[in-house]
Amino acid sequence: QVQLVESGGGLVQAGGSLRLSCAASGRTFSRYAMGWFRQTPAKDREFVAAISRSGDMAYYNDFVNGRFTISRDNAKNTVYLQMNSLKPEDTAVYYCAADELGSGSSYYGDYDYWGQGTPVTVSS
Repeated sequence: QVQLVESGGGLVQAGGSLRLSCAASGRTFSRYAMGWFRQTPAKDREFVAAISRSGDMAYYNDFVNGRFTISRDNAKNTVYLQMNSLKPEDTAVYYCAADELGSGSSYYGDYDYWGQGTPVTVSS
């Protein structure tokens, strides 16, 4: 089992940047592909980005369009989401998730463990 704790969310103006972090504890972090999802009251949980267990492959939803970068540090048991050029429509609660022995899926159902979420608000 793994426990996930997100941090780094907050309020930012449009065009600004935030860096989300997700710290994992429990089983060996490198066993897990990691993903970031987001959710608003009006929308179902939406895939943002995922990264393979070794960190050599990253995947993004089309709406990211080069603005976000997912990365991981297996020595620190942490996955990051660097978000630049933020837009008001990026406002959501962002969740990290772990997929044991996965490869970096965009489907939320493939993920075994979830964090509690960190809110991101982008003002116009």
